[in-house]
Amino acid sequence: MRDFLDISAPAKLNLFLHVTGRRDDGYHLLQSVFQLIDLCDTVKLRPRDDSLINRIHPLPNVPPEDDLVVKAARILQETFHLRCGVDIALDKKIPMGAGLGGGSSDAASTLLGLNRIWNLNLSLQELMSLGLRLGADVPFFLFGKNAFVEGIGDVLHEITLRKSTFFVIYPGVSIPTKNIFSAPHLTRNRSQITITDFEEHYANQKHLDNDLQAVATQMYSEVSMALSFLEQHFPDSQPLMTGSGSSVFCEISGATSVDECLSLLPPMWLGFKAHGLLQHSAYNL
Repeated sequence: MRDFLDISAPAKLNLFLHVTGRRDDGYHLLQSVFQLIDLCDTVKLRPRDDSLINRIHPLPNVPPEDDLVVKAARILQETFHLRCGVDIALDKKIPMGAGLGGGSSDAASTLLGLNRIWNLNLSLQELMSLGLRLGADVPFFLFGKNAFVEGIGDVLHEITLRKSTFFVIYPGVSIPTKNIFSAPHLTRNRSQITITDFEEHYANQKHLDNDLQAVATQMYSEVSMALSFLEQHFPDSQPLMTGSGSSVFCEISGATSVDECLSLLPPMWLGFKAHGLLQHSAYNL
């Protein structure tokens, strides 16, 4: 029996998120900074002697045809007319529908792993082009470094961030991204900023915001409650929603104990103390 290849799939935080426009095809134009964190899923891949893509223990309520790790394997099969197969298992730690990029990260790690075990020798740029067909965040996780992000999420500029520790709350509600971006009252004309603008604000700990947050808090009271929880327990921080929600976070001291806060979380909420990563652990895979 062959061994599984295990590939880490880290989550991300949006240190800010601005919606700067909308394309004719409906895709929104964004600016953001994506910070990798050490909250990770693990993708497990084992090559097969047939062409079957076998998803071991599928996710509840996610049909195989909608599972991004299965889609990632199929897109490689179909693009390169492969007869390779794979068993895929997933150790899921990142909540779904949480704005943490878990599904996109899983897909990226699947592409990275299959590129190795199927001996495809695709370049990073080729993998990123394929990844964009799976989702706008997938190229970032293949890029493997913290990034200032533009376009629909596909224009990436490597950025150096300070070592940071975050307290992250998932308030027990999964938010479909389309629900937020389709809201009629979403602001879609934020002026663009530069990397230098961001670096100056971040270095001076000035407030950075997420244009999707106002919509999410109006539609989902859990997001508003989680932000209030962070404001109460970390009064000197600047809590922010990540992505299109529902998770919220704030930066804390690395020495801060979060045990008491974790014990005070309402039922169905999850809390994490997460450290920022400098790069994806599978960067050199």
